[in-house]
Amino acid sequence: MAEADPGALNTEQEEQLRAWRIQTRVSNEAYLRRHPEIRQLLSAFIREVLMRRPDNMREFAAEYFTDSGLSERIQGKMGLDGTELTEDFADDPTNGQPLRFL
Repeated sequence: MAEADPGALNTEQEEQLRAWRIQTRVSNEAYLRRHPEIRQLLSAFIREVLMRRPDNMREFAAEYFTDSGLSERIQGKMGLDGTELTEDFADDPTNGQPLRFL
């Protein structure tokens, strides 16, 4: 691993960067909570990838996300109030916890 450059950021810049990272993480998590369909969409995509194990991932992803029926399938997995239907995640290894993106 490369050694850190002690002169790259001063103390104030390091604190600003740390605060920015925290704020970005909080903002991202709030957005994901407001849009549970994102979790459903990604879970469904990952499930399909693991079931089909495509050789050409880029082609598979392009076809998956441009499928005209995708929106209806995702809506079908959501409750009337826009929340996820929990029974669809009985085998979910995250146990219903939100996905975290850094």
